[in-house]
Amino acid sequence: MAGLTTHVLDTAHGCPAAGVKVRLLFEGGQVLQETHTNDDGRCDGPLIKPQGMKAGLYRLEFYIGDYYRAKGVTLPKPAFLDLVPIEFGISETEAHYHVPLLISPFGYSTYRGS
Repeated sequence: MAGLTTHVLDTAHGCPAAGVKVRLLFEGGQVLQETHTNDDGRCDGPLIKPQGMKAGLYRLEFYIGDYYRAKGVTLPKPAFLDLVPIEFGISETEAHYHVPLLISPFGYSTYRGS
């Protein structure tokens, strides 16, 4: 399977992060996709389908401050983490790129998944 996918896990609550706004941008700030995670913390489809893969620099933006506020979590003002940007490159257009995000109000981690 090729293309680009993501999912978000809420490590503070031990569950998938449903309802997180996700934006995908390409070089120069061109918005390619804007969506929200589903109940499983995933987007309903790939952010880039296999036929749309292009080599280049990408940026995923995750609006985790909005997510935690919607869950009723009291965040400091300003929030320590509000928008989490992940910048990465795609060089193998026939490969599958999966970019998971593990979040809490005070930290996050990511990696290239499978």
